[in-house]
Amino acid sequence: MAGESTERVVRHFQEELGLLKERLLAMGGLAEERVRAAVRALVERDAGGLDSVLAGDEPINQLHIDIDNRAFTLLALHQPMAIDLRVIVSALKINTDLERVGDLAVNIAEAAGRYLRHRPVKALVDLPRMAEIAESMLRDALDAFVRRDVVLAQDVLDRDDRLDSLKSQVFRELLAHMMANPATIEPSLDLILISRHLERIGDHATNIAEDIIFMVSARDVRHPGGRDFGRKPDRLA
Repeated sequence: MAGESTERVVRHFQEELGLLKERLLAMGGLAEERVRAAVRALVERDAGGLDSVLAGDEPINQLHIDIDNRAFTLLALHQPMAIDLRVIVSALKINTDLERVGDLAVNIAEAAGRYLRHRPVKALVDLPRMAEIAESMLRDALDAFVRRDVVLAQDVLDRDDRLDSLKSQVFRELLAHMMANPATIEPSLDLILISRHLERIGDHATNIAEDIIFMVSARDVRHPGGRDFGRKPDRLA
């Protein structure tokens, strides 16, 4: 009888843990879509699309609260240890990162709205590319969380340099425009700000990837020297 009760408790814990992961994936999907929608509206000069992003923050906020509540309940009722404890703690941290990605999508939409009041400064090629990289990093980081895949998490970390490089490239190009034509200063600053927001989304994806490596291996890779863990030799090329 006691064995059946214990088995039931364990099964309930695993079911709740699975629901927690599902909620995180749903939140990640919403955050990614909001970033995509904000950048798409910028490129297409779609003010209505930007308004939709600005008005659509509530589902992410609700998931943020729900995930926190579920995680704290699991900690309080089951007092998990080892890997299960690290999974729940990581979920709490990932939840915060995803909520901030949603906030950054709003920031992108706000800056894009200001930009649309001006004539285009340049063809928007690099910003959509940055968004694509940031979104893929976020998506793969969450996949790595569900699969407990350290190699995929390391791959997310490796992509962060590309995002930083594109941000620097955007800054240099826009600086040249501002120096050549003072009338482009205000809209150029908004594009620079958007590139910074996209780079920050990549930072949140790397935070998630670092949490996953810690979750699986109990190794902290947040500081210099720790990020080579799990790297395959052919990834060095």
